[in-house]
Amino acid sequence: MAEFLEHDPFFAVEGDAFVPRPVCRGPWDPNSLHGRVVAGLLGAEAEHRHAEPRLRVARMTVDLWRLPGFDPITVTTNVRREGSRIRVVDAEAFAAGQSIGRASVVFLRETAQPEGQVWSPPPWDFPLPDALPPEPLPPVANEGWRPMWESRSQGRAFGAYAQKRLWMREVRPLVAGRPLTPFQRVALACDFTSPLANSGTIGLAYINVDITLYLHRYPAGEWIGFETTDHGAADGIAMGQCRLYDEQGPIGSSVVAALAQRRRA
Repeated sequence: MAEFLEHDPFFAVEGDAFVPRPVCRGPWDPNSLHGRVVAGLLGAEAEHRHAEPRLRVARMTVDLWRLPGFDPITVTTNVRREGSRIRVVDAEAFAAGQSIGRASVVFLRETAQPEGQVWSPPPWDFPLPDALPPEPLPPVANEGWRPMWESRSQGRAFGAYAQKRLWMREVRPLVAGRPLTPFQRVALACDFTSPLANSGTIGLAYINVDITLYLHRYPAGEWIGFETTDHGAADGIAMGQCRLYDEQGPIGSSVVAALAQRRRA
């Protein structure tokens, strides 16, 4: 696999296709893409084609049903529901003549906030990213695969047998020539819910088959905070959940379903 530069985009554009760059490589198979780039591309195309001012993504559910190789990807979208305050968009990604994943994206129109008070969890007490050191790198896997993001934590969060907290920041564009939007930052990052919530004393032994992201607001700034809030597993089937933050406070949550998995040599 060719080397990549530090800030290379995940995808180049050739006509209607998105061509994966070497940095898209995932941790499970050296010849397949990371699920985060597929999820991020589906969300980005739904936003790019169907968003408008004051109509923003409140939920994105992604099904990841195939580990794709490095073939060019095309994305189709269509509006499934159009109303005065809601728009529901389906997106599907194809590579090498096969569907590799799909997304259902719910856009809601901003409106006046109701009066009154509703209970919510207390403010996050985790230090801001500027006060934390870089997250130590995980063990080398698949010919030197390394994380394609920057993260900061109090010690190594990944694989710890404890509730985990960290900050993550994207360091490259998703698509060449397109700056990352606030939604695209979190659409890329939310796949990390699985390795954070579902890793433990032997590292990560589950591969997620989906992601559901809920947002009550878009992140302000580059850093996305993760706090694991749930994990459960039985008979090789797991679920994991994280609450999501920016430096101003909570922005939403994400949840995944996962299967026991071994890495391929």
